Amino acid sequence: MNVLLFDPFNGAAGDMIIGTLLDLGADEGLVRAAMRSVVGEPTIERVDRSGIRAVQVRAHAPAHHRTLDEVLDRVAESDAPAPARETARRVFLRIHRAEESIHGEGAHFHEVGADDAVADVVGACTALHSLDAAGVAVLPVALGRGFAVGSHGTFPIPAPATVAIIAASDLKTAPGNEERELCTPTGAALLAEFSTIRPEDLGPASIGAVGYGAGSRNPPGKPNVLRSMLLSTEEHAGGDRVDILETNVDDVTAEALAYTIGRLMEEGARDASAIPVVMKKGRSGHLVRVVCRPDATDRLVGVMAQELGTLGIRCLPMVHRSVAERTVEPVPVTVRGREWTIDVKCGWSGGRITSFKAEYEQAAACARETGVSLREVAGTVEAAARRLFIERGVLEP
Repeated sequence: MNVLLFDPFNGAAGDMIIGTLLDLGADEGLVRAAMRSVVGEPTIERVDRSGIRAVQVRAHAPAHHRTLDEVLDRVAESDAPAPARETARRVFLRIHRAEESIHGEGAHFHEVGADDAVADVVGACTALHSLDAAGVAVLPVALGRGFAVGSHGTFPIPAPATVAIIAASDLKTAPGNEERELCTPTGAALLAEFSTIRPEDLGPASIGAVGYGAGSRNPPGKPNVLRSMLLSTEEHAGGDRVDILETNVDDVTAEALAYTIGRLMEEGARDASAIPVVMKKGRSGHLVRVVCRPDATDRLVGVMAQELGTLGIRCLPMVHRSVAERTVEPVPVTVRGREWTIDVKCGWSGGRITSFKAEYEQAAACARETGVSLREVAGTVEAAARRLFIERGVLEP
């Protein structure tokens, strides 16, 4: 399977991401059309960055700042393919959540709401879509250090929005050794949204193509580029690697099993279950099985030993798990004359939604308050979600 690997050893920005993907083989015509529909014809050219040939992209946008709703409208009206528009929408919602975590509810976009940022996000999402990679991994992102001046005055590097975006993602970071901003909020949001695979879970792979995207600066002695690679892996990389922990018990009550499963989930298990089994000498028992990330194994083994009193726990290490891309999409509905916004969990494949389901706790709260059955609430939410996703072009009618 083809997997895209970003190597932001010198940081990342929106224009650098477009450039590296174009150099890797993304469809330039599609990218030009998408960016042109937002701000006009971009300039795409090859430049030299400390001896490395790289693609530089410039959007030529006016210094006009927009609200979130205005940004989302421009994304929706762009000529990007529907899956790329949907990815771009999620990128800006990710940025907006970061801004609100810093400035409070109702925070406004500043640099990331400028037209060039809109063009960069739409262009980068279109480029990614055209490559049709099975998954995306991101190596540690260099951030830089020092101070810079922005819309709110002087701020520390990395910018607060960049830190908030990365903190809410699975991206790893590296400090970088330059006194300047290496990773912008737009770059961080794009990489966070694109990332579907941890680099350590890739396994053996061969490099099929390499791309370099140029930043606007050209400092001497160090290439200001973002590198990407298209890898061919030996196994399907649309997932990750997990440990499976198992133990058999025949002297634990149902209440203790339920409590243990709850604790395991609270402590970071991806899944936990108790399966009835017939053990030696015909005794009834349970097989307790836990799925977890490798870094949680020791902690969860301790929970199992403490709560179950078991003397032996089997560990099946680093098992490959296929995982669909997942998002949570808010869906507005009306139930008995009241307006509700209920989250819908979505599974994605190939840039389109393949499954979706109303979030249980929110649907249950709505059912309790309105007196409507949970089944009817969930049906109403999922019907509204279907209409919304078809309208966005990410679900087949």
